[in-house]
Amino acid sequence: MTTLEMQDVVKEYHLRDGWRGERLRAVDHVSFTLEPGRTTALVGQSGSGKSTIAKLLMRLESPTSGRILLGGRPVGRSRSAQRAYRSQVQMVFQDPFGSLNPHHTIEHHLARPVALHHPRMSAAQVRSRVLELLTRVRLDPTEEFAARRPHELSGGQRQRVAIARALAPEPGILVADEPVSMLDVSIRLGVLNLLGRLQREENLGVLYITHDLATARHFSDDIMVMYRGSIVERGPADDVLLHPRHEYTQTLRAASPDPERRLAELA
Repeated sequence: MTTLEMQDVVKEYHLRDGWRGERLRAVDHVSFTLEPGRTTALVGQSGSGKSTIAKLLMRLESPTSGRILLGGRPVGRSRSAQRAYRSQVQMVFQDPFGSLNPHHTIEHHLARPVALHHPRMSAAQVRSRVLELLTRVRLDPTEEFAARRPHELSGGQRQRVAIARALAPEPGILVADEPVSMLDVSIRLGVLNLLGRLQREENLGVLYITHDLATARHFSDDIMVMYRGSIVERGPADDVLLHPRHEYTQTLRAASPDPERRLAELA
């Protein structure tokens, strides 16, 4: 069973203004564990450090200090170690159009990671896996969708392709960074329900990064609240949002629409 763990991670950026230099601490001694079969929401306002957490987990940034462990072991720096890591940890990006190359077909987008992470598969097996992935994300007829290009799909369909691509290496952990924020309200619930179903069926550990408290409560097992680079509150979703203890969590809760009404709007 795959677990992904942050241990006392700090991330600082060096900023320079003329001759003066200063440090911006985007992540401040953050620790948590993502476990198989559970969805953990990371909530907070823009600039709180949520996306930096995602970049660190995806190895797009390196920690200034602290460790990231996969299955209890530090992640190596070699090319093979990085590939092994990415076979287990995948990401669904915020912008489904920007994350897909408009010049290639949907089949190309899915076949490439399948072939990369399963090099012994034949061409026929790769294609079969591509069609299977499209079925998993409810894009039927699969052969018709496989032949299309990203601009021929709706925003919700493109995000489903992005989810299918993330599932291609058969990961144990999925990092979803605001996966529905750029979609029409009418289709957000369908994509969230898809992620929830796949999480249960694949026994995935999911980090759901969002500013929407209603979806965080209803689609997550646990919630972590981030403020100025630190986790200021964490616990079961209902406990954190119905009985917030930290002043910042209380402010977020008071500034948000009623969760029940918000979920009804999505439905």
